[in-house]
Amino acid sequence: MVFWEGYASDETMGTFAPLVVYWLYAGFYQLLPPLDKYRLHTRTEENEKNLVPLGSVIKGVLLQQFVQAVVAELLFLVTSNTSSSGEVVQPSLTVQAVQFVIAMLVMDTWQYFVHRYMHLNKFLYRHVHSQHHKLVVPYAIGALYNHPLEGLLLDTFGGAISFLVSGMTARTAVFFFCFAVIKTVDDHCGLRLPGNIFHLLFQNNTAYHDIHHQLQGTKFNYSQPFFPLWDKLLGTYAAYTLVKRPEGGYEARLKKD
Repeated sequence: MVFWEGYASDETMGTFAPLVVYWLYAGFYQLLPPLDKYRLHTRTEENEKNLVPLGSVIKGVLLQQFVQAVVAELLFLVTSNTSSSGEVVQPSLTVQAVQFVIAMLVMDTWQYFVHRYMHLNKFLYRHVHSQHHKLVVPYAIGALYNHPLEGLLLDTFGGAISFLVSGMTARTAVFFFCFAVIKTVDDHCGLRLPGNIFHLLFQNNTAYHDIHHQLQGTKFNYSQPFFPLWDKLLGTYAAYTLVKRPEGGYEARLKKD
């Protein structure tokens, strides 16, 4: 039993709930006060270093989400296994948990190799992936600010493949896609808030990804959004230290050998 039962199908929720969750969670961060003592970059750095205005970022995210919604609708249409009675038998919570973990690992694997290739291929980096790196100082609303082709290949296809390989139902996918969106937004929020559960449970977090957005870190920390597994296995892992700034906040610095 879920709260939307009787009001919307699981497929509809799987398509639109992640979009709503994105704007609610990113908007929450956007509306917070400055919180300078928890920021990885100062407001001045955010304004001076970023190469694209907020309005363009919002338009770019909306375009990606439009494509994402279309693909999700097609995906659910061709994979629907509703019985003649109109019901889908949901697996046990244990099975759903296993599917959840499988989907996380599949998404990480897909995104690591596509993301890394977009850095290694100079044409793709210059004409596609560099759009995301125009946000040198990441912030929550810009988490999905990508070139449309990157949004399709990296995020949308990554989500679709995770769904298919894990074998989850549309109902489980609602929770997985929303969780992935929340984690991605959090990784780009630029804040180290005390008690943030993502920083406690995941090594791949805000500071970890912030290193990748810095000029000296673009060849490291490709893993996203969950685990640093592939970075560690393939030698692209970059450890970091958090240094307190005199004026408040933190700075994520690469650890030197």
